Amino acid sequence: MGKGGRVDAQKAQESKGDVWASSYKPLDAKAPELPTKGEIKAVIPKHCFNRSAVRSMMYVFRDLTMATGFVYLTSQYLSTDLPEELLSLDALKWASGWSFYAFWMGTILTGPWVLAHECGHGAFSDSQTFNDIIGFILHQALLVPYFAWQYTHAKHHRRTNHLTDGESHVPATAKETGLGENGEREGLYAAIHEVLGDGLFAMFQVWTHLAIGWPLYLLGVASTGRLAHDGTELEGIADHFRPGSPMFPPKVRGKILLSTVGVVATLGVIMHLSMTYGFLPVALWYWGPYSFVNAWLVLYTWLQHTDPSVPQYGADEWTWVKGALSTIDRPYGIFDFFHHRIGSTHVAHHLFHEMPCYHAKEATAHIKAFLEPKGLYNYDPTAWWVVMWRVSKTCHYVQDNTGIQYYKSLEDIPLTKDLKKKA
Repeated sequence: MGKGGRVDAQKAQESKGDVWASSYKPLDAKAPELPTKGEIKAVIPKHCFNRSAVRSMMYVFRDLTMATGFVYLTSQYLSTDLPEELLSLDALKWASGWSFYAFWMGTILTGPWVLAHECGHGAFSDSQTFNDIIGFILHQALLVPYFAWQYTHAKHHRRTNHLTDGESHVPATAKETGLGENGEREGLYAAIHEVLGDGLFAMFQVWTHLAIGWPLYLLGVASTGRLAHDGTELEGIADHFRPGSPMFPPKVRGKILLSTVGVVATLGVIMHLSMTYGFLPVALWYWGPYSFVNAWLVLYTWLQHTDPSVPQYGADEWTWVKGALSTIDRPYGIFDFFHHRIGSTHVAHHLFHEMPCYHAKEATAHIKAFLEPKGLYNYDPTAWWVVMWRVSKTCHYVQDNTGIQYYKSLEDIPLTKDLKKKA
């Protein structure tokens, strides 16, 4: 397919009628001309860009009040002591109760995580100094190196869906996935798919993204970009903790060090609490919710930019507007309340990251009214858990990192044993 496009696959997908597909197809000769950022901004009321420190702090207070109240209620009903009989109804109730707490506390604490993310973008208030103070405190409490992630996340916004200079969730190529020129499974990743099979490999995809994806990304082991800060090909490990990591230019290395010191200090406090009160209580109260916070933030970044019908661009095709309009809005139901609509207004967020989250819903309505008639607004009404499974089965790699590419699936690659039979 020209430039790696999956036009036929997209048409087949749309013909089913039950699977959403983006209506913008840049390979189509009739593809609409893209508007400029200024033209899109002009349709949004000016007050949507007004930032209020007081209003933003009210959301911080709201989220932390919910978290405090939930901790208190949990302490009234659950004990951190292991049940005497591990194979008992009491043990099942205990495990279920703490699992319930971990999920919902993680869900609540994703709210402050998003607000700290707003601070990094400058959307929290008119003062970047104030933003950085609040963002640093909130993110460090959740073991996020605030300034390091602020820098790399800004690049994610500057180079959205850029196959060579993008940051986080940059698709692997066929070669990087372990596929030969004729689809032979020559590498580890492709071999894992063959061993596990379609269903188990999709589960593996979900687990690697949601359970270990975030710490692996921070450590520079997975999902990083391809280029260093100076535009050269990335060499070595691009982690978020070393001031000398190839992602960071010299001018920000002092801030990177400060973030790392903050993370180490937070870990020190957690270790002290563990030594004082026990490792199990700290694991139940902190590490359980922490794991779900990580799962939520990776889920959003993964699903808001990944779909078989959404294009990825090589350096020869990419423009900022193309990248930003490749973002997808999705419904998250009750979780929109907890997470400040970060998933259902993500298009607006990528177009104008400096816009406060509390104006994003109104802005999205205007953006949709302007872009949708042109076929340029991506909104997938499918439930997020259904999309997560679909993406985990269909979005494994792109053919190359040049031109216009679409995600492909290892499920479409013949198994080695089948190729041997044909031979």
